[in-house]
Amino acid sequence: MKMTFIPIILSFILTGCSSLTLKPGDFAWPIESVLSIDDQGNVQTRLYSFSFNVKELLFAETQDSVHVSKVSLRMIRDVKGFYFITASKFKNVYVFEQTEGGLKLNNKILVAPDGLNEPFFNQQVPFIQLVNGQNQSLLLTKDGVFEGEKK
Repeated sequence: MKMTFIPIILSFILTGCSSLTLKPGDFAWPIESVLSIDDQGNVQTRLYSFSFNVKELLFAETQDSVHVSKVSLRMIRDVKGFYFITASKFKNVYVFEQTEGGLKLNNKILVAPDGLNEPFFNQQVPFIQLVNGQNQSLLLTKDGVFEGEKK
């Protein structure tokens, strides 16, 4: 009688240990958010209900983390949940992924060696489109600029 309960108990234990994965998921934001930075270097959006400090990002891009309130960040999230962030005069688009209690840099994509003029993002699933004023737009992934099919 004891031997019949062992497989049943083991199956309950093993089932409880498996991780739960909910797929497929779509984490894209339909439009970008334009985030103003306060004097302490914080941005927040009520639409998606989160906030974070960007002083380290501004210092990495501009070598200035003091004059932060004059910058407006452009941010969008792709279908896989990666955050794309840039601003006027930035040379790069920063790709972040969510981590416990914050965002962690996944990739830094050089997009304009002379700095962006009037950047904004569009959702072009599966890409993020970066439009920079009158310049040709770029299709981005978390790994960099999408070059299209190699011929």
